[in-house]
Amino acid sequence: MEEKDVKQQVRAFYDQVGWKTVGEGVYQNARYEDLRPVSREYIHRCHLRVNNHLSPKGDLILDVGSGPVQYPEYLTYSADYHHRVCLDISILALKEARNRLAGHGLFVVADAANLPFKSDTFDGLVSLHTLHHLPLVEQKKAYIDFLRVLKSEKTAVVVNGWTDYPLMRLAKPFVRFMEWLGKKLAGEHGEDKETVLKSACYGAEPPRKEPTGTFIKKFNPEWMKTEIAPLARYEIFCWRSVNVRFLRAIVHSISGGKIYLKLLYLLEEWFPRFFGEKGQYPLIVLYK
Repeated sequence: MEEKDVKQQVRAFYDQVGWKTVGEGVYQNARYEDLRPVSREYIHRCHLRVNNHLSPKGDLILDVGSGPVQYPEYLTYSADYHHRVCLDISILALKEARNRLAGHGLFVVADAANLPFKSDTFDGLVSLHTLHHLPLVEQKKAYIDFLRVLKSEKTAVVVNGWTDYPLMRLAKPFVRFMEWLGKKLAGEHGEDKETVLKSACYGAEPPRKEPTGTFIKKFNPEWMKTEIAPLARYEIFCWRSVNVRFLRAIVHSISGGKIYLKLLYLLEEWFPRFFGEKGQYPLIVLYK
């Protein structure tokens, strides 16, 4: 698929599907997150990890691939900045972001790999779950461009997903077993598939079925070392080590899920580099 076709596909997906509201303040794209009460504290604390690596205040912070600034925790990243500049390829996303940020936000329709800003402009930069929508050559270009637009001595925080994540690979047989067990128990109680999804995955009415596919090209730590390390200084920490499939299959209130997630969070805090490289979602800090 050609580069222009990739970006048109991504834009169409988010305009038509991903950023459609399915409830008050809830977007269709939330189906890729675990919103159940048992996971809420863990998810909340993982989202806030971004703040640990940004300058606490400044004039401008750039949000690359901002979407609608989907979760309340995302608002904290720019709380002590004068303005948050939201850049996205989706016009619908930016309209939603404007509703959330009001006068605090500035909004730009542009490509994440071709930032239309002068060098040394921003006091901070965040990019969450965006770069995997770009081909790898464009992802490399984006990392370098992030540093170009940052002011000296500032940082950029990139959250993405690895192509291969050893911890989740090891857990996959157990996850499959728990998914099978859940379906079996639900079937014995006469519950239909929609009810199973509601109770086991969302804790709320799940979104209606919609087309969910769009271009994704993930990467791994070795790619970072080969392609980015010669050009930029960075560190890899843990944003979240487990994926949503794992959470929905394994973590439940009846089996002490909240306690398990508290322990997992502590382990991620104690060994952030290990869980950052071996888990699902790294938090990559770029230093200017």
